Amino acid sequence: MAHVSITSSGTNFAHQISNGKHSLVADEPASLGGQDAGMAPFDLYLASLAACTAITLRMYAEKKGWELGEFNAQLSSSRDEAGKLQVHRMLAATGPLSDAQWDRLLDVVSRTPVTLVMREGATITSERATEGR
Repeated sequence: MAHVSITSSGTNFAHQISNGKHSLVADEPASLGGQDAGMAPFDLYLASLAACTAITLRMYAEKKGWELGEFNAQLSSSRDEAGKLQVHRMLAATGPLSDAQWDRLLDVVSRTPVTLVMREGATITSERATEGR
């Protein structure tokens, strides 16, 4: 499905992330000891959901022949009183969409691939690599 690697150069918290074809920098803000050279881990978490949201809705609208125009999603996160992460998406499009079309888009967005994985959780395993890589 997907594969990424991350490399630390040992300078503060800035890290290079690559999927072999594309790369980006992850870091922490200066207030947490980083250099603010890239998005923080939870920013990347939201960015993943935002990208899946935008791509899925664009694909769906094109399949239906609906004009989305410029699409925008604003995502934010917070923690509830029990400490559980809460993510909120605010969606907007400049295209001439009816209320019924928006209802359908909101239904579709509730079932994007990344949305479903984030809701169900994932099994995460770790092991030590041989030869330092």
